[in-house]
Amino acid sequence: MTEGARGDFVGSPVEAVAVSFQETRSGGSFEWHQDPVPRFVITLSGTLEFETKSGATFTIRPGDVLLAQDNSGSGHKWRLIGEEPWCRAYVVYREGAELNFKPKGDAA
Repeated sequence: MTEGARGDFVGSPVEAVAVSFQETRSGGSFEWHQDPVPRFVITLSGTLEFETKSGATFTIRPGDVLLAQDNSGSGHKWRLIGEEPWCRAYVVYREGAELNFKPKGDAA
């Protein structure tokens, strides 16, 4: 990321191929599966527990952006926790796009 206006940090644009929205009712879940295509998943509402085949688990909350690239890997599963439905935006990016970004606030 480079410095931009107002002291913001700006990443390189990533060409979007498609944007769609989806909502799952509270209590929903999806057992082991792969993503159909690499994409960004932007959580707009709802909280879910996410697990990968490697055993990693984490919580996804509103405002979180998941880089979903598990379209040929071992898969993952998720389940909604709480009463809110999971509303999300899927942003499919151009195949082969360079995703060279890392938040400046990231300590790693």
